[in-house]
Amino acid sequence: MYAEIAANKRKSFVLVTLFLVLIFALAAVLGELAGMGRPGLVIALIIAVGLSAVGYYKSDDITLAISKARPATKEEFPYLYNVVEGLALAAGVPTPRCYVIDDTAPNAFATGRDPKNAVICVTTGLLQKMDRAELEGVVAHEMSHIRNLDIRLMTLTVVMVGVVALLSDWILRTFMWGGRGRRRVGGSDKNGAGAVLIIVGLVLAVLSPLIAQLIRLAISRKREFLADASGAMLTRYPAGLASALRKLAADTEPLEAANKATAHLYIVNPLLDHKGALNKLFSTHPPIEERIAALEKM
Repeated sequence: MYAEIAANKRKSFVLVTLFLVLIFALAAVLGELAGMGRPGLVIALIIAVGLSAVGYYKSDDITLAISKARPATKEEFPYLYNVVEGLALAAGVPTPRCYVIDDTAPNAFATGRDPKNAVICVTTGLLQKMDRAELEGVVAHEMSHIRNLDIRLMTLTVVMVGVVALLSDWILRTFMWGGRGRRRVGGSDKNGAGAVLIIVGLVLAVLSPLIAQLIRLAISRKREFLADASGAMLTRYPAGLASALRKLAADTEPLEAANKATAHLYIVNPLLDHKGALNKLFSTHPPIEERIAALEKM
């Protein structure tokens, strides 16, 4: 477990570095195309560092806002608080804040940059459709993400993918509007460097969102297997989580609050067909049937 936590710290650093490079490149190209020249590089650096810092320190708040989650009070959801507090004590981490999404589709996720700033968010549908053992299994899975520092790795991708998509869109709009930077770069450079920059800008604008998604998908599926195993250790009852996963796989009701930026945070991907081949190839989650089989062998 400690080796996995150390590996997550290294992966977090690599992930942030890759996104910083991509964001800086996009911002630099945007600065040139907008006619800002070298000062555009300084602006690019400020954008890259500033947005990444916001993404790191405010990612939990942004994720919760995107998901339309609200704080869960102890008076309204005593059952949830009882489970979360007990499992936090077993895991040896501070009790996370509890949030709920008012949606009858069952699902849950954890967010926050570290255990001291962690949040566990569940849908009201999960609370309605799971029994005690199943709810404990789901919460234990999310608690394991917190203890293993998976949430730092996963949450960073939410904002950074959005930043890349935003900058790419700005570059494409600059071409569509025929900005003065585009005319300056394309027309005044006799050596053809301007034309090269335009080509690079177009390639970055088109491919960067795809590259960002591939970086996000590169977060290992093993994190989910580890969280399942760690959660089973916390509850000492693997069958509870296995039963919960069966219910989640069988429930076809769409989660309206989910989107492409946050789907990978949930215990099961709410946007893909759990049985489809594309899910196995491109999802950040392993197939549910494989997760259930692993739990049944414990």
